[in-house]
Amino acid sequence: MIRTRFAPSPTGYLHIGGVRTALFSWAYARKNNGVFVLRIEDTDLERSTPESVKAIMDGMHWVGLDYDEGPFYQTQRFDRYKEVIQQLLESGHAYRCYCSKDELETMRAEQEAKGEKPRYDRRWRPEEGKTLPAIPADVEPVIRFRTPLDGTVAWDDAVKGRIEFSNTELDDLIIARPDGSPTYNFCVVVDDWDMQITHVIRGDDHVNNTPRQINILKALNAPLPVYGHLPMILNEDGQKMSKRRDAVSVVDYADKGILPEALLNYLARLGWGHGDDEFFDMQQFVEWFSLEAVSASASRFNQEKFLWLNAQHIKAADNSRLAALIAPRLAAAGVDTSSGPAIEDVIALVKERVQDLNALALEVDYFYQKREAAAADVEKHLAGDAVARMGRFADKLAALDSWTAASIHELFKPFCAEEGIKMGQLGMPLRVLVCGTT
Repeated sequence: MIRTRFAPSPTGYLHIGGVRTALFSWAYARKNNGVFVLRIEDTDLERSTPESVKAIMDGMHWVGLDYDEGPFYQTQRFDRYKEVIQQLLESGHAYRCYCSKDELETMRAEQEAKGEKPRYDRRWRPEEGKTLPAIPADVEPVIRFRTPLDGTVAWDDAVKGRIEFSNTELDDLIIARPDGSPTYNFCVVVDDWDMQITHVIRGDDHVNNTPRQINILKALNAPLPVYGHLPMILNEDGQKMSKRRDAVSVVDYADKGILPEALLNYLARLGWGHGDDEFFDMQQFVEWFSLEAVSASASRFNQEKFLWLNAQHIKAADNSRLAALIAPRLAAAGVDTSSGPAIEDVIALVKERVQDLNALALEVDYFYQKREAAAADVEKHLAGDAVARMGRFADKLAALDSWTAASIHELFKPFCAEEGIKMGQLGMPLRVLVCGTT
């Protein structure tokens, strides 16, 4: 059975790059009647926080990516990691290293001075005929994985194709810290093995971790999953998206009035495609999705196209659902919708005009409260004969037999012809008076 996982680290917000990784992993599992697992990789005890865990869970709930198993927490599995580390020590695939921090820094400085790539010199690695240094009394050892000294690590990446690393490029990875706590690359391997993950779909910033993880899996005689590394998402300038410049947190998009299905729809199109299809729901996405169709190149986040797509989802959304979504925004603005027209009817009238929920709330509020126009708009559009003209147009409206969009519309062209004005000279003053905005 296909088993995929999403394994974020709770050291901050849920990044949209992470959401896309979760989406593709989720879709692949759903497409193949498999299992989607949520795992919280919280071994970084200094940076992991309960607030970040909550942000991840809230973000997953908001976008609607349901998981079948989990959430599993690495900090609850330390006994299992220690058991496997002991197994590697006994089989000779791991060893204790007593290098102090000062020794490692000196080693690095000497290598850099010689123009060499900084790396651990394996002085504590046991070899036949080799005499190890005397064990210092004041140093708690780390445990290192015994990386093969020759050969290559290769895999057929489901997104990027064949990837190979020479073992000579790989260090003897630390798999346990001096306090005994296991490190990220090691925990990932044990988790993927124990949870029977068949397909590891993740960002391509993990490509360099993969050969190290494959070597550990082989040392454990564990099956290798299929790896698929997704290219990163760039901003419109072609730079890596950052919190300082770009909206990268899922919460940011919720606050900006984006519908979750629009965000998923757009993220699905970043690096994957199904012909020219742009607007689709997640059921269609699952039916169409394949790893073979994922691009190996980075994708740029186009804000204009994204907002256009959000507008399409707003148009397609149920009006009562939209009413519930904008209710907090209206309440925050002090807008009481109880004494006016049915909010769903107003939404039906104006939702064709907006690209986000914040704009929808603004389009709705003047149906329930008088919005004062800006002085500059009044000065520009209600100068000269404009006010008297509005009075004459009001008389035309009052004389209508039926108050419908069609009958009102029929007044505009004849009135403009009669007054000798262009449409903007009627429409803009009318908007300022009725809506309080241009």
